[in-house]
Amino acid sequence: MSRSMVTLRCAEVDDARVLAELWVDALRRADDQDQVADLELVIKAAAESPEQRLLVADYDGELAGAIFLRVGTLSPINLEQTVQAISPHVFPRFRRHGIGRLLMESAVAFAEELGIGHVATAASSGSRDANRFMARLALGPHATVRVAPTQVVRAKLTAQRPAPPSTSGRQLTRVLAARRSMRRAQSPTG
Repeated sequence: MSRSMVTLRCAEVDDARVLAELWVDALRRADDQDQVADLELVIKAAAESPEQRLLVADYDGELAGAIFLRVGTLSPINLEQTVQAISPHVFPRFRRHGIGRLLMESAVAFAEELGIGHVATAASSGSRDANRFMARLALGPHATVRVAPTQVVRAKLTAQRPAPPSTSGRQLTRVLAARRSMRRAQSPTG
């Protein structure tokens, strides 16, 4: 199949439902309507911002993949600018048609257009194919992002908290008194 069948364009609000299917694992856990509403807001915000782009790849007229591009910093404490290529996804039936490469090319072009020297992305740690694809494009690991529900982290932190020291000296006084009594009882002078 020819790559000429692939076109790249800015997402439109009408694309939200298909994007919700494509990004189902990346969206907040909510019902379908809420996810679509979230994506409609994201599409509108990206269209209004010079530092964001939400691009979709059409394959022979059908939405086949998408990527969200955003200018940000490398981290909150490293203020070097980077283009964040967020959720570059391709529907499984459209893989191996050059769509993923085209999506990542759009990230590089966006960075070049803005004079930004780095492109960053993330791939699910469990997605061997995605991680290998990113590695082939010279994107190496910079950090590992770990996520857990707040209440789970709180429970683990609480369980690992050391026992507080005794606030009263009474227990120590009792232990010392018991030891003195035992020594006196064992001493030959009685």
